Amino acid sequence: MTLLPIPDNNSLVEVTLSDSTNATFDAPIHSHKQGQLVLPLIGSMVCEVDNQIWMAPPETAVWIPPQRPHTNKALSKATFCFVYIHPDHVPLPNQSCTLTITPLVREIIVHIAKLTPDQFGTPLYHKLSELLLDMLPTLVHEQLNFPLTDDPQLKKVANTLLSNPADRRTINEWATSLAMSEKTFTRLVKKQTGMTFGQWRRQLHIVLSLQFLSQGHSVQITSELLGYESVTAFITMFKKALGVSPKRYHTQR
Repeated sequence: MTLLPIPDNNSLVEVTLSDSTNATFDAPIHSHKQGQLVLPLIGSMVCEVDNQIWMAPPETAVWIPPQRPHTNKALSKATFCFVYIHPDHVPLPNQSCTLTITPLVREIIVHIAKLTPDQFGTPLYHKLSELLLDMLPTLVHEQLNFPLTDDPQLKKVANTLLSNPADRRTINEWATSLAMSEKTFTRLVKKQTGMTFGQWRRQLHIVLSLQFLSQGHSVQITSELLGYESVTAFITMFKKALGVSPKRYHTQR
């Protein structure tokens, strides 16, 4: 595994190029004074920040604002870039998000990553950095995240669903298992996540389906891992959430 030192200065843009060819990359919780863009070039990345799990499949990146504690995880055989941007240099959101990375933005980042130390501060570096900073605020945002919660009861539900996403218990069954009424459980989920229970579980399935697909699982196997009764039901859910079928989404990336 190759991992370059984390920069810590006020340069316009700094990029480290890393890989987990022979092992899983799993960075423990940490933070930076710069904003960080987590961009997988091959494979996918998962970040936990702002009490949410964020997924970055190919052609997307997770934006992490400055000073936010977070973790970064890549599966084996992944290649990825960490882009560090001083907060004064680009008007990106003050909340984490997933950005759709265009081919131009991807190539600019890769080019900066391959610059030699003596090329920093040159007109080429400044032109590439300024173009990247101009492009980043124009990128499309995607909601590829699963909200977590500090509530101990909902944390049990979240951990169960993360370890067994095929669990298809109904709202009433979950409420009963937590010794509360269905109405109380519904209100708790809405208060803690801002979603209905169905929306919350669907977000988890979107995040995990992108992870499974990026690992090479077929659409059928992915639907089975998520507990869908049929491939058609899974495809319908996926298209409703992301606008295209799983196969098309994966092929485009």
